[in-house]
Parts: sequence; C-alpha cells; structure tokens
Amino acid sequence: MRRDMDLIRELMLKLESVPRKPGIVEELSAGEGEMIFEGYSSDEIDYHLNLIVEAGFLATHGMMMSGAVLFDRLTWAGHDFVDSVRSPEVWAKTKKGAEAAGGFTVDLLKDLAKGFIKKQIEEYTGVKL
Repeated sequence: MRRDMDLIRELMLKLESVPRKPGIVEELSAGEGEMIFEGYSSDEIDYHLNLIVEAGFLATHGMMMSGAVLFDRLTWAGHDFVDSVRSPEVWAKTKKGAEAAGGFTVDLLKDLAKGFIKKQIEEYTGVKL
C-alpha cells in the first residue's frame, strides 16, 4: 500500500480536533466514529494510523488484537506536524513543491511547510526570521 500524505494530514487534523480529557485512552478503529474518511477504506485508514504511530506523532498504549490503536494524545512532534500543515494554502504549496522535487519524506514535507509559514510571517510582520 502506498503512503497517502493527504490521508495522514486529514487523520492528524481529526485527531487533534477530537475533544478529549487528558489521560483518557481512546480506542481508534478505522471505519468507526471519528475514523471515517470518504474515499478511503478501513484498511487504508488502519495502515495510515499505524504509520502515524511509527512516525512518533501519537502517544499510544499499544494496539488491540483487532488492530485498533489505543490513542492517548498527539505528541509534541505530532502537534508540530499538524501546525505546519494546517493551512490548506500552505499544504497545497507544500505538496506542489514536493511533487516538483520528485519525492519527499515526512520530515521534508514538514520542513517545506514550515518554510512557507516562515515566509508568510516575514511578509506579514516585515521581520526577517
């Protein structure tokens, strides 16, 4: 299965937005509750949830036999990723830049997105970062 960065972005934005109480572990299963995404199968969602865990973007308490992820919270790196790709405009520029380069990693995508955000801040404030 190919990694789909649009799905990873959507999953991360969704996980950040789900109202939760600190310390409460939630079972995340593809195709249930907040884990339904139009155009994606349960297998694709499960696969990408596991990639997000492997990337260190989620603090978890492991996985269930069913494949569900026991979600605790986003990690610092997870919040940084979401903050860097939150803007649809920045995300579109980031994807276009990565595609023009012919490849990318999650870290490069995040760095590219942060570069676009940095440029916007400099244009908005006039302060060179």
